[in-house]
Amino acid sequence: MKKFVLFITFVCVTISSNAQMHEIGVLVGGSNYIGDIGPEYYINPRNFTGSIFYKRNINPRIALRGTFTYAKIAANDADATNRERYIRGIKFDNNIKEFALGLEFNYFDYNLDDYRYTHTPYLLLEVAAFNYNVATRETSPNQYEYKSKTSFAIPIGIGYKTKLFQDVAIALEIRARYTFVDDLDYNNNTINSLTFGNPNSNDWYVLSGFSISYSFGRPPCYATPF
Repeated sequence: MKKFVLFITFVCVTISSNAQMHEIGVLVGGSNYIGDIGPEYYINPRNFTGSIFYKRNINPRIALRGTFTYAKIAANDADATNRERYIRGIKFDNNIKEFALGLEFNYFDYNLDDYRYTHTPYLLLEVAAFNYNVATRETSPNQYEYKSKTSFAIPIGIGYKTKLFQDVAIALEIRARYTFVDDLDYNNNTINSLTFGNPNSNDWYVLSGFSISYSFGRPPCYATPF
């Protein structure tokens, strides 16, 4: 029995050595807003975004992922392709702080320790909470009082990652956030000067960029002796 336990332990350690359990990384890129102000491009990364993330690799196809993101969003009707918006001439900027938690699904098996599996497209399915500023009242013409607000979004994303060297990987990633609010641009139907656009259409924001990550840790293998 001892020989059997030792054999199972050896097999587990050998298999475990081919897959790393944890990843940490940073992402830097651009962000854009989709709503009632400015151009209507879906991917238009004109403002800064930065993220830090942690992944726990469950198997070569699935990882749990937590991400904190800071993003600036801004839009200006002067850049609009829609003539009515261009004539209207509204602009805004806001800051978003977001925490997202979810799953990363690799299209192919992914393992930096095996040259056959060092690159893959992937899909992100997450839930996110984010904090931003909203206008609460007009203190004087075109001057407003603001407060912070927290809401939720349904994020989806796609990416492609590949090994850079040793335990370091790089990735290109695009993440779209559908929000349940229409006031990222300070739209407010209780303030006349901030009542505009379609009240039945909620805002989106999109995060695009390149990430670099470091993988470490080996999954343990436990055997209960008899």
